[in-house]
Amino acid sequence: MTLIKSISGIRGTIGGLVGEGLTPLDIVKFTTAFGYLCREKSENKKIVIGRDARTSGEMVSNIVTSTLMSMGFDIVDLGLSTTPTVEIAVPLEEAAGGIILTASHNPAQWNALKLLNHEGEFISAEDGEKLLKLAENDNALEYVEYMHLGEYKYDDTYIDKHIALILDLPLVDVEAITQKDFKIAIDCVNSTGGIAIPKLLKALGVKNVTEYFCEPNGHFPHNPEPLPEHLTHISDGIKSGNFDLGIVVDPDVDRLALLNEDGTPFGEEYTLVAVADYILKNSPGNTVSNLSSSKALKEITLKKGGSYSAAAVGEVNVVNKMKETNAIIGGEGNGGVIYPKLHYGRDALVGIALFLTHLAKFGKSISFLKGQYPNYNISKNKIELTPDIDVDEILEAIENKYKNNPINTIDGVKIEFENEWVHLRKSNTEPIIRIYSESETLATAEHLANKIISDIKELVTEKSEE
Repeated sequence: MTLIKSISGIRGTIGGLVGEGLTPLDIVKFTTAFGYLCREKSENKKIVIGRDARTSGEMVSNIVTSTLMSMGFDIVDLGLSTTPTVEIAVPLEEAAGGIILTASHNPAQWNALKLLNHEGEFISAEDGEKLLKLAENDNALEYVEYMHLGEYKYDDTYIDKHIALILDLPLVDVEAITQKDFKIAIDCVNSTGGIAIPKLLKALGVKNVTEYFCEPNGHFPHNPEPLPEHLTHISDGIKSGNFDLGIVVDPDVDRLALLNEDGTPFGEEYTLVAVADYILKNSPGNTVSNLSSSKALKEITLKKGGSYSAAAVGEVNVVNKMKETNAIIGGEGNGGVIYPKLHYGRDALVGIALFLTHLAKFGKSISFLKGQYPNYNISKNKIELTPDIDVDEILEAIENKYKNNPINTIDGVKIEFENEWVHLRKSNTEPIIRIYSESETLATAEHLANKIISDIKELVTEKSEE
């Protein structure tokens, strides 16, 4: 069993011993701590919740709901929903916060609580630290008497409200999309994308949709992370059919992956690049992505006269940097698009609407569109170390070894080379260094990653001999 408590929430595998898996007692303690945090931050006694379709979701939702009501909070339950939909609902409901019950791209045995502040954005690192301390202090947990219990309201209208807000965006052109008469295949991994994506496409005027795994029953038919190696079924379907593109989302619908008309990957790094290209053509401005995302975004931003900034990995860090730089579009290279005109959160639904508008106006195939962008390939690796190894010391040694290169240390160590970069980050939960590298060819990116891995192993050997 696995239980991971961090400043961004709690996630784990369902069952097991308290403190070792995601058990009812762990859920109660963490939810109560979040309730205390909401009390401290707001006088409002309302909290919005929603969940993806995984089979443990109803059980977790019942525990979270009852816990918050026992603290005097009124609950607005969106039921089966998406992460961006809950994010939008929190400020519209003028709630003190929100909880999304989803383990995102993790397999079916996992679940998690994603925690939102009153603006519908992920809580800050400072609040996360405070929450962790509260959750461990059983003596501080207190509940209201029966006459002050909160009330419960179920509201399943917010996906429709979310879609309506998307259709109202000036850069979403329903007429252009309708006229193109796209033939689209979708894979929603039997989660809530199966509710939201068909509704969205219908609202955008797309009549010809082939659905794969769109029944929201939580029985994931493949690994739910939308990586090419997990998408063979829809890829084969596109190859044998006559489609303009494929659309794939993860269980909570904050990541968007696209497939070309021949079933090959458009590239999750290029979801943000393509959407940003469309936004920048219509309203030049600044962009943000995290340090592990493709440099293609920086290149198209500079070409359009804007300024690009890199943020530490993590949605909250990207959002903070976007606000700081007044960025008009941003996100992460895992298919996460953040469009502030709608809200500050990764949103596959708005990503789809903007991308289809872009493709419709472009007038050629999706693969031809991909060919318009700088061609880069990312290699993603990790090196496992023994618990006794000082990971920070290793990263510092690598930084020193390449000190003559441009280096960014806001999140691990990112080293720039002439046409490549490599980014090293330590895991917060394991003795692991994640190593991402990018170059014009995958072979070169992998060669660079292997060179850094070799450097790390050499340093580890030297330390063990001291």
